Amino acid sequence: MKKYAGDLSLQESISADKESGSATLEDRIPDDSEPLADTVALKMQVERLYNVLGELDERELEIIRLRYGLCKGDEVTQREIGAMMNISRSYVSRIEKKALSKLSKALAR
Repeated sequence: MKKYAGDLSLQESISADKESGSATLEDRIPDDSEPLADTVALKMQVERLYNVLGELDERELEIIRLRYGLCKGDEVTQREIGAMMNISRSYVSRIEKKALSKLSKALAR
């Protein structure tokens, strides 16, 4: 193995059996990358979502930001948001529902 250590190729066969044929190193290396088209589409959707957030008033925006962990924050429960804003959990829920409805309508355009 030392003799050939510098000559190893990703296309080199590493195993062979009757059922699966031969496998290469390249076959065994996981590929976690997304196709470029998927990455671009996701970035466009995120940009569109952030543009649509302008449809919300300050309170709605803050609740959505906290609730869903936008802007690299942690997700916060409705009860915790209510305590922060000195309003009831049910009122937070109503504001959140209204804000999500506005976002849904804006994204459908």
